[in-house]
Parts: sequence; C-alpha cells; structure tokens
Amino acid sequence: MKISDFFNAEFAAHHAVARAAEAELQGAFTALLAACVTSIRAGGKIMLFGNGGSAADAQHLATELTIRYKRNRSPIAAIALTTDTSAITACGNDLGFDFIFDRQIEALGRAGDIAIAISTSGKSPNIVSALKRAKAMRIVTAGLSGKGGGDMVGLTDHLLIVPSDTTARIQEMHILLGHMLCGALEIELGLSTPD
Repeated sequence: MKISDFFNAEFAAHHAVARAAEAELQGAFTALLAACVTSIRAGGKIMLFGNGGSAADAQHLATELTIRYKRNRSPIAAIALTTDTSAITACGNDLGFDFIFDRQIEALGRAGDIAIAISTSGKSPNIVSALKRAKAMRIVTAGLSGKGGGDMVGLTDHLLIVPSDTTARIQEMHILLGHMLCGALEIELGLSTPD
C-alpha cells in the first residue's frame, strides 16, 4: 500500500467514526454534562481513570479542568487516579493491580462526586472494580468506551460508547468527547462563553 493511500484511509476511517459518534452520542453527552455540572456546583469533583493510552487521556482531561481549557478561569475540581506512582505501585504490590483505582476512590471519593472510567474495551478488571466501588459509595459513575461497552454496561449511570471496534478510532473520539466536556463545563458553569 502506498503511504498516500494509507493516509487517506486513516482519515476516512476517522471521519466515519466521528460522524457515527456525532449521530449517536449527543443525548448521553448532554446527560453526563448535566451530572458533572450538578456535582461541581455542589462542591464535588470529577475523578478520571484508565489504563495505557486511556490513563494518559485521564491525566490530560483532569489537567484541562484544573488548570484551563480555552481561557484562564477558576479551576474545576478534577483528579486523575493514574498519576500517583507510589499509590499505584503500593496498591498493585499489596492488594493487587485490580484495585489500583478502587482503593483511591475509596479514599478520595464522596457521594455526589463523578467517577469517569475511560476504557476502549470496557473489560479491564481494575475499571470494573472501581466502578463497583463508586456505585457502592453513591458516586455518580460514567464511562467513555467502545466495542459495545463491555462490562461497563450496567455499572455506569452515564456511558458514551463510541461506535467502533478499532482501538485507535475509539481513543480519538474519547479525547474529542473529553475536550467537548471540558469546554461545555466551562460554559455551563459560567466560566467561559461559546466562541
């Protein structure tokens, strides 16, 4: 295959998934946004977590919320549960890798907070365990997933399932949806105005 054909095929696949996500996810996105606004206005926080590339997305989005997205403004309470290497390695060593997010939610989460799991498959045991813990604590559970949602279906109050089975395309939509959530939160909380 020529590189030009590869280039064009990748963009075509991206556009197709983006159009499908746009057609299917507006209602779920709007509901998640409303839940986040309610939580933040009540003094809650958003906790984000995932594995691998999704861990990077969790960190990226938490930073957009706590520091800034488009404009300088007051911070929005958010934390990525993927950044504390001491907590992650201690939990992995002492309790098991399946509990690295579960344990942090137990320590840091409060009823009314939002726990957003990011997983392309929705099947990671540590994601499932964390969502179960959050639900038991009356924390609002949410997820960004793909491939039909996996085990996150039924464990989340708000689930945005990207209509794709391709990991790269799912991840591309996750960061787009995450950026949209950051921008919409700024607007809904009165911290910014639409461009």
